[in-house]
Amino acid sequence: MLEPAEGPESRLATILYTSGTTGRPKGVPLSQANLLHQVRTLGVAVSPQPGERVLSVLPIWHAYERSAGYLLLSRGCCQSYTNLRQFKGDLQRVRPHYLISVPRLWEALYGGFQAALEGMPAGKQKLLRAALAASQTHARSLRQWRDLADHPLPWSERLAGLAVAALSWAPAALASSLLWPAVRKQLAGGHLGTAISGGGALPKHIDAFFEAIGIELLVGYGLTETSPVLSCRRRWANRRGSAGRPLPGTELKIVDPDSRRTLQQGERGLVLARGPQVMKGYLNRPEATGEVLDTEAWFNTGDLGHVLADGSLFLTGRAKDTIVLSSGENIEPGPLEDELAASELVEQVMVVGQDQRQLGALVVPRTEALAALAAELALPMAEQWPDGSALGGDPALLKAFTSRLNRRLAERSGARADERLAGVALVAAFSIDNGLLTQTLKQRRDRISSRDGAAIAAIYGAG
Repeated sequence: MLEPAEGPESRLATILYTSGTTGRPKGVPLSQANLLHQVRTLGVAVSPQPGERVLSVLPIWHAYERSAGYLLLSRGCCQSYTNLRQFKGDLQRVRPHYLISVPRLWEALYGGFQAALEGMPAGKQKLLRAALAASQTHARSLRQWRDLADHPLPWSERLAGLAVAALSWAPAALASSLLWPAVRKQLAGGHLGTAISGGGALPKHIDAFFEAIGIELLVGYGLTETSPVLSCRRRWANRRGSAGRPLPGTELKIVDPDSRRTLQQGERGLVLARGPQVMKGYLNRPEATGEVLDTEAWFNTGDLGHVLADGSLFLTGRAKDTIVLSSGENIEPGPLEDELAASELVEQVMVVGQDQRQLGALVVPRTEALAALAAELALPMAEQWPDGSALGGDPALLKAFTSRLNRRLAERSGARADERLAGVALVAAFSIDNGLLTQTLKQRRDRISSRDGAAIAAIYGAG
């Protein structure tokens, strides 16, 4: 490993600014020690060798890209940089051993496989689908036996997993030797065995697909303020669905969001972190620093989750409002909601989209304005669903509604392309009485998401 230059490790290395559309972005000063901790400890997850090739598609100033890049370069790897337009071609040209990216890229590779599959003759399709099912069953059963399921299992179920793994071994082994090498070569050049995914949660079906074809996805978790990696899955302890175990020297604590009482293993609460990679405070922002760092140096991540007995962290939601798309882009919903609420069509609105490709919106419409829009377009008015939780209606009306709102968002000064709605769902009101607003009329986003889960799924075509 490369040795650091002479001088105190407390020296400032870089200042990264958090993306945010509410107020001024916050500067995050990271020291040499913060970044060196990443270089020294990320090796618990990956063991790159001199001369191995790396392909990076993230911007070089991204905290995740920088720390991973420092590690790989310190181990003598050959790093290549690409962009989304040239990514597929560069995969075949570089044939990387390691790939650093966000969930959206893995979704795109999976989509490419599915598209290729659908273009094959029926017999070959059937063969590949059966092989994929057998490989996924085998991998899942082995995880159950090794106690690496997404939740602890009793011994009876673990033994059952071993039995299923034995039964599925033969077809999975055949697929592993005869089919998946060709698929890996077509998707990623043929040498990719370990991939590092960060910047958001990885959909379970994507995780399961790459596991089945022999590409190990090691999901990490962290924030710009933590240099960024706090936890990461290991090859020998790759618990699917988790954000992995803490890096060496890193502590995670789950507390009650209100009282800050430390919770027990398995209890869901606010995730706090402490370690050598955590910043000392925001640049010239003492009040903002005080909101996230306490006197014992515990950093408030703003995320909700729980920890298993083996230290694996499972994230279950966000206490703060920032939405992270599957591309890794951070979106602050507040300003967008303020803009949408100013529309004559909108009474109340909550922007959604965590871990999705695009944003969506739950909208409590202004009834008269909605009726006027329906009449203007000669479309039927929405009707309330029987349970009273949401409003349905003609798809063309919802499409027109979405278009009007997107036009408003696009006309904002400094509007970004990723601040566009994939769709809207018309829902019933948020109020203090139904528990969806606090006494100070702030939205309880987790409760709204729970009540209107079916409406959110419908926006993204999963309803």
